[in-house]
Amino acid sequence: MQHNQRRATNKQMTLAEAVSRFVFDGATLTFGGFIGRDCVAVVHEIVRQGKKDLTVIDDSKTDITDILVGAGLLKKWEGAYFGYGALGLAPNFRRSIEQGIPYRVEVEDWTNAAISMRFLAAALNLPFMPTRSMLGSDILKYNQKVKVIQDPFEGQPLALVPAARPDVAFIHVQRADITGNGQIWGFTGSDENKVRAAKRVVLTCEEIVPPEEIKRQANLTAIPFYCVDAVVHVPFGCHPQSCYGYYAYDVLFCGQYHEMAKTREGFLAWLDTYVYGCRDHQEYCAKVGWDRLFALQHLERQFNRLPA
Repeated sequence: MQHNQRRATNKQMTLAEAVSRFVFDGATLTFGGFIGRDCVAVVHEIVRQGKKDLTVIDDSKTDITDILVGAGLLKKWEGAYFGYGALGLAPNFRRSIEQGIPYRVEVEDWTNAAISMRFLAAALNLPFMPTRSMLGSDILKYNQKVKVIQDPFEGQPLALVPAARPDVAFIHVQRADITGNGQIWGFTGSDENKVRAAKRVVLTCEEIVPPEEIKRQANLTAIPFYCVDAVVHVPFGCHPQSCYGYYAYDVLFCGQYHEMAKTREGFLAWLDTYVYGCRDHQEYCAKVGWDRLFALQHLERQFNRLPA
């Protein structure tokens, strides 16, 4: 992929425009973030636009992929973990696998480390990456993409994992400039490699700041403009998940989702209320309640001793 063709120009667009332009039926997607910075607003918009037959390649995800399954849009999942931690496993995904409702998603099992290696391989423009992850596990029995060889130097077994090159990577960052320089506070996950592996990259962000502000803390720029196709301003774009430095995890809202999604009827009611019942992310935020969102913002600042 020719990243140098992505010049330092104004790449701002709306979320609806970005999804419409870059996500097509049958596309392979990945989403940034890990234990926070989940691209929830992006997935809501994908559902509103009805993009279907999607494949997601990712490490561990919660709300976003479960919503895609329940909405009938996810064809295949290539990943490691699908659940809500202490709240339990992802209800739509579990219902899909166990009961075939609304259909049975194709699953390709990996470890978190192996998925990271797949993105690293693509970022380095290599066909595969060697790893010792998964050796001795049952994943090797069920995932035929993993190839085991003998290390030619030490004679020990190695697992080879193929490069992952998704059609689109959506990454939520704390702040970005209009050209696509994205800054991440805290854990970056595999986001630096995902943007170099994907054919198209869309940054959503809490704030858009001038390039001069980016340069003042250049060490935080995990994603350079030459990897980015679009920049979208989406405050509270991770809710109910957290965004470090901006707002805390809304555990009660996640608990409500998990409880409603235990039944097919309950999930469809939730979907009608918070996705189909909202024209865009602004309406979603209004429905959740601005007071609630600002309270999560205050909680984050207090917990991490951040300035108001």
